[in-house]
Amino acid sequence: MDIVPVCEVPQLPRRRPDGHKGTYGTVQVVAGSRGMAGAAVLAGRAALRAGAGLVRVACPSDVRHVVAAGYPCYTTAAIHQDPDGSFGDGAADEVVDLGRQADVVAVGPGLGPGAHVRGFVRAVVGGLIDTPVVLDADGLNAVAPFADPFPGRAAPLVLTPHPGEFARLTGDPAPRTPEDRLRAAVGFAARARVVLLLKGSGTLVTDGRRVFRNTTGNPGMATGGTGDVLTGVVAALVGQGLDPFDAAALGAWAHGRAGDLAAADLGQTGLTAADLLEHLPAAFRELEARW
Repeated sequence: MDIVPVCEVPQLPRRRPDGHKGTYGTVQVVAGSRGMAGAAVLAGRAALRAGAGLVRVACPSDVRHVVAAGYPCYTTAAIHQDPDGSFGDGAADEVVDLGRQADVVAVGPGLGPGAHVRGFVRAVVGGLIDTPVVLDADGLNAVAPFADPFPGRAAPLVLTPHPGEFARLTGDPAPRTPEDRLRAAVGFAARARVVLLLKGSGTLVTDGRRVFRNTTGNPGMATGGTGDVLTGVVAALVGQGLDPFDAAALGAWAHGRAGDLAAADLGQTGLTAADLLEHLPAAFRELEARW
């Protein structure tokens, strides 16, 4: 297998003087459940901080008021839910209709282990045949083990697992060495025909041929919610028209750089996912300085 290393951080195009909110993509976030509304807030806010023109957050009806109060700059949609507060049986049709109106759909943060979540995620991803999807967290668990269960999909699929989720996707133990990690990531992405962003120290992004190894980030980011922020960032970049591999690589860099800037201001110990949101603009500003 010929691996093509990608060393340069992909660039986000300069914004056009006549650009408007429709120019920079509509992101549909599908996230949250009772007790995990914060995941939907983090993903939605991150998409906006990463430049999305419009962000809509679809969540179970019980938590809509919490998600809506979490930030005034996105809109929300209340979706049919199960009694346990997760997306319910039949909710997939509602979400697919919303997703078809978007440029990219981010699925997974805070969905929880509800009885219908597995079927819900599979129906949503399988139904959005022409819309790129970024799949994370409980969305990944819903499709594990992953053996190309969506043969009708025409649009890109970006998976963003941490090592434990990656092991569940492959059905194999998590790789122990950097060499095994690289080999497993590239092989999986090639077989599954996905873009894989394998999180961890030295995050890897691969489409089965190209490989980007991220160098930003720090241990202070090892805290709940930072993955939800990454999901929103990557989705926003896909929505702005970047190639999915480039979006995942740039997203990994900007997410880690925001963490580094936050750690410089606050230290690593007290770092939270919300701090990344406040430092994402500075991370992207560093890239804008290269224009």
